Amino acid sequence: MTTKLFFSLILISLVFVSCKSPGSDNLSWEEKLETALSKAQNENKFVLVNFTGSDWCIWCQRLNNEVFSQKEFENFANEYLLLVKIDFPKNIEQSNETKLYNQKLLQQFGVEGFPTIFILDKNGNIKLRTGYLPGGTANYINHLKDYMQL
Repeated sequence: MTTKLFFSLILISLVFVSCKSPGSDNLSWEEKLETALSKAQNENKFVLVNFTGSDWCIWCQRLNNEVFSQKEFENFANEYLLLVKIDFPKNIEQSNETKLYNQKLLQQFGVEGFPTIFILDKNGNIKLRTGYLPGGTANYINHLKDYMQL
């Protein structure tokens, strides 16, 4: 292998490692609704449940990029929300237990498309069923606040 090719491969590897993947965020997402609801009771917060196809659904990726990955949403979520991600990926491995659990919640909530977002109060009552909305982070937060009565 030539030196030039070797250094080119190193450079390409560094670029891939240092890039933040599209749609990534700094939020703490639970995978179990029951865990989030228990914490919501203790912390007096709402629960946002995100039914998503994270690696294939364009509208899910837009919601993540335009809202969930933004600092303004992170601050809002840290103050008012516990987050649950119920993911239905095509190219990301999941255990059979996770797949069955997610499918059960999909049926329980009557989800027919992605993204579907629910806001639940600390007792698990549905306050809002929504999805992707254009307009960015501030618009999305205001939409959620209307139903959370903040």
